[in-house]
Amino acid sequence: MKKIFFLISFLLIFIISNAQLDSIVKFCTAYLKYPFISDGQQYRAILNNGEVAEFKFMFYGGSTYRIVAASNPQKSSAIFRVYDKKHNLLFSSLDYKEVTYWDFKFNSTVDCIIEAQLPENRQSGFIILLVGFKQN
Repeated sequence: MKKIFFLISFLLIFIISNAQLDSIVKFCTAYLKYPFISDGQQYRAILNNGEVAEFKFMFYGGSTYRIVAASNPQKSSAIFRVYDKKHNLLFSSLDYKEVTYWDFKFNSTVDCIIEAQLPENRQSGFIILLVGFKQN
């Protein structure tokens, strides 16, 4: 009986989690419409309060990019920071009232680290990060 209860509980949590993830992805995708094209990846993390997810990217010089981040399907709800490989801060969403996306362009190719975390009022949850580039 305990095994059946555990299995049913696990399945319900899995279904609810997938529905929440799909909603967050849909929210983020709304910010990657023409003239931007997604890189085709969904960068995901499950975080607890205070944890930080780290993603590494190479951005090519001359291209315009957009980073979109969220942890809630209804509003801007993720904190993200972009650093160069020497860990110099290039952008922080905290400086812009936790915006949902950031558009940027580098003159030369740059390796970057993007850190994402939940807002202080969230104890745990998913973070979704999408990256796209502008069509020429």
